[in-house]
Amino acid sequence: MRQLLYFMSVAVMVAGCATHSLMPESQAAAVKERDRALASHSSAIHAAISQSGHGGALAFLDARDGRLVVLPGDSPADAWARHIAAPESGAASAEPPPVLTFVHRADVPKAPEVVTRTVLQQQHALRISVAALETELREAHQRIEERFGLVQRELTDSITAAKQQADVSQAAARADIQKALSALSDDLAAARKFMLQTAQLGWLNHELTIENAGGIRKVAAASQELSASAAKLEETMRQLSETLAAQLKDLANRLDNIQGKVSSLK
Repeated sequence: MRQLLYFMSVAVMVAGCATHSLMPESQAAAVKERDRALASHSSAIHAAISQSGHGGALAFLDARDGRLVVLPGDSPADAWARHIAAPESGAASAEPPPVLTFVHRADVPKAPEVVTRTVLQQQHALRISVAALETELREAHQRIEERFGLVQRELTDSITAAKQQADVSQAAARADIQKALSALSDDLAAARKFMLQTAQLGWLNHELTIENAGGIRKVAAASQELSASAAKLEETMRQLSETLAAQLKDLANRLDNIQGKVSSLK
């Protein structure tokens, strides 16, 4: 932005300044007369520049009373801006001529520059416009930063709330699964108990069958005719009892395995 201001200022100054060769003879004579008048005050001009510590100064004679006015600055535009910004100084009451001369510091090997008051006023107005634009840009940037911070905070809050909601849902789902596993474990335990009771009844039936087989053997001893039939019946009952006992025992073992797997899932 400052570089833009500098190049625009140079362009305005170049466009506004005129050389002696392009001036009418009367105006050129007036400029020469002004230069001679300023040359007689060169010591005072350079003394004022040296005291100010700047790179030069705008020097002119007040159009009303002819007194010397020196406006220090590092450039014509800078000297004019300082003059405008310090209305309390004695130079503020002076009336600058249409054409002013910027005299460089004594140790700077540059010839005095001629600049018009109109160009200086345009440059100052341009400086003010650029400064106002920079202020607006800073304020806009600040508003954007504030808005970005607000959006970022809202996004962080939304993410935090979503995470909390997800944690609650996950905890509820975990509790439901645990409850279902507990119910399944209870059902399996009840089934195992029932099957064990059934197996016990089977073993009891087996014992009763054995006792019945003994009775049959006693009856067979009393009757030879019935002995063959009793022996066959005894064998049949024994085989059925052993088969049922083996199946019930295998079923009890499977239930034990299922119970162990459910317990490991918890």
